[in-house]
Amino acid sequence: MTKKLFVKTYGCQMNVYDSQRMQDVLAPLGYQPVDDAAGADMVILNTCHIREKASEKVFSDLGRIRKHKKAKEANGTDKMIVAVAGCVAQAEGAELMRREPMVDMVFGPQTYHRLPEMVARANRAIGRDRIIDTDFPAEEKFDHLPQQVSRQGYSAFLAIQEGCDKFCTFCVVPYTRGAEYSRPGMDVVNEARQLVGKGAREITLLGQNVNAYHGEAPNGGEWTLGRVLRELSEIDGLDRIRYTTSHPRDVDDDLIAAHRDLPKLMPFLHLPIQAGSDRVLQAMNRKHDGASYREIVAKLKDACPDLALSSDFIVGFPGESDKDFEDTMQMVRDITFIQAFSFKYSPRPGTPASAMELQVPEPVKTERIMRLQALLAEQQLEFNRNCLGREMDVLLERYGKLEGQLVGKSPYMQPVHVSGLPESSLGQIVRLKITEALPNSLGGELVDAPVQNRDSERKIA
Repeated sequence: MTKKLFVKTYGCQMNVYDSQRMQDVLAPLGYQPVDDAAGADMVILNTCHIREKASEKVFSDLGRIRKHKKAKEANGTDKMIVAVAGCVAQAEGAELMRREPMVDMVFGPQTYHRLPEMVARANRAIGRDRIIDTDFPAEEKFDHLPQQVSRQGYSAFLAIQEGCDKFCTFCVVPYTRGAEYSRPGMDVVNEARQLVGKGAREITLLGQNVNAYHGEAPNGGEWTLGRVLRELSEIDGLDRIRYTTSHPRDVDDDLIAAHRDLPKLMPFLHLPIQAGSDRVLQAMNRKHDGASYREIVAKLKDACPDLALSSDFIVGFPGESDKDFEDTMQMVRDITFIQAFSFKYSPRPGTPASAMELQVPEPVKTERIMRLQALLAEQQLEFNRNCLGREMDVLLERYGKLEGQLVGKSPYMQPVHVSGLPESSLGQIVRLKITEALPNSLGGELVDAPVQNRDSERKIA
């Protein structure tokens, strides 16, 4: 009998991948995904703990789901299983159970391979057997996930590394995802082949520190991320490869060479720096400074001159002075970023930074973030305007908001909209001439020329 499964995903791309794999785990039990919690037989909130008040957002959603659960169970026969998964579950599982009695299951990001057992227990329960599973068996999880993956679309995510050993003082990931673990190299290659066989033309490799990857090689030893990228570039039908999120300390010569050698590796890299001040970077325990970051970027752009960067920034870290913030602004001016994620610092319970003195006043953080975001937006718009008149290969992925409009993705992750192409163009890589540059997207028109790889494109970075 088919059962309805509703999964809501919060936060990072790793959570998107995990949600997809939860659906794969539950599919043999008859669960099929639906777009609405109303009437669902099971609801999973796959949570993120990175941002401020993350748990409160979860409780707010649980309040709405409670109404659906009561409506479904009103006749005494239908049951809705409600589960909270992911990093909030890992960090605050006991509190979730205490505050919200209608939650049946709480499980962390390393335990969802055990979902069938948890569901069986929840179905047998009569309001008493509530389940908490927040262990850290990353290796066991990947060993027990279904070998077959479901279709994700023309662009797919593939987790190759989990956890973090860096212990940045502001970050909860080491406490919610555990220590770094890399999947065996051939497991990654085999899953990539499956995704391509199901229609994926682009794959993004995921990890909390994806370039710290050191997976087991088929003949012993280890593969680096650079080696994995080379193996994936040999897969027929896989046209584009990306990876995220990287740590500057783990950018090695092999990875830089991959950016030089592999046309399928897109010329866009997310390389978080967080701050431009060496004093703040040291307080963050980032294990790199501004000079080393600049040196890495220079090497990458020497290997791949058309490379463009995005980054993460935290404004108002404890003790950040006006001079420290100006160092960040100067870093942005010097390097330029075509996209960025920037946030005001918010204390995460249990992290060292939350107990630091000299917390920056909220009005100061607000003023600084506004200045930083204005500069970043200016750089993004300038990059988009520099694309006008250029030709780009665009992977068409979805329908646009206007009738007859399709939307795709440029090599630089920019949304590009085009009109007048048939629906059969979805999933195709087409060459477009850029005719419109907006702050967050581009517009283009079809070019009557065969698609070529990145080696023959003119630089736009």
